[in-house]
Amino acid sequence: MVRSKRKGPVLQRRDQVEFSTTDQRLLDSRGPADWVHADPWRVLRIQAEFVEGFGTLAELGPAVAVFGSARTEREHPSYAAGEEAGRKLVEAGFAVVTGGGPGAMEAANKGACEADGLSVGLGIELPFESGLNDWVDVGINFRYFFVRKTMFVKYTQGFIVLPGGVGTLDELFEAMTLVQTQKITRFPIVLLGTDYWGGLIDWLRGTVLAEGRISQSDLDALLVTDDIDEAVALMVAARDEPIGEDAP
Repeated sequence: MVRSKRKGPVLQRRDQVEFSTTDQRLLDSRGPADWVHADPWRVLRIQAEFVEGFGTLAELGPAVAVFGSARTEREHPSYAAGEEAGRKLVEAGFAVVTGGGPGAMEAANKGACEADGLSVGLGIELPFESGLNDWVDVGINFRYFFVRKTMFVKYTQGFIVLPGGVGTLDELFEAMTLVQTQKITRFPIVLLGTDYWGGLIDWLRGTVLAEGRISQSDLDALLVTDDIDEAVALMVAARDEPIGEDAP
């Protein structure tokens, strides 16, 4: 007879059968602790992060995410632009959500906070950054990038992207991909800083579009501007536009 065992919904047979039980490993303090680092346990941590994020942000209201480099110095013009964007978004009735770090993220949180708006930071566990900036009023620190990204897309109505590096580009192209594949709709994306972003747009248009790798509509999803009022107005228009009955 083939040796078998049921472990919850999992069936184990032959040499895959475990002779200890989950309860035993939980209650027997003398047992090994390696199991808390195994994938099934990570699933619970991932679930807990989703629950915490959903519970904290569910009543956030209209919000816009502001991205940009953590390395932006406070004396840099991009920092001032981040502050102004945060302030004007609050004046337009939005909460401001950033990655919660220093640099451009701190600037946007500061602008929102000083305008008496809701300043939110969604941080990520990294080996080289030290938690949320002091201008965050509501903060969540995540272990997993993909959980954090879900919160940005689910609980904001658009992205304003200041000059940034790899992380900023990651968020930008993630949003573009979700718009292109219609996973999200009515989601404006603004690149703030024509000098900084111009080369990227030229490459996308002159190489990627020219070779048929993307469509013109993918580029049309981006607004590149130096005018913060224009950026905020686009967010307001997207928020206030009535959703038709045919909308997904």
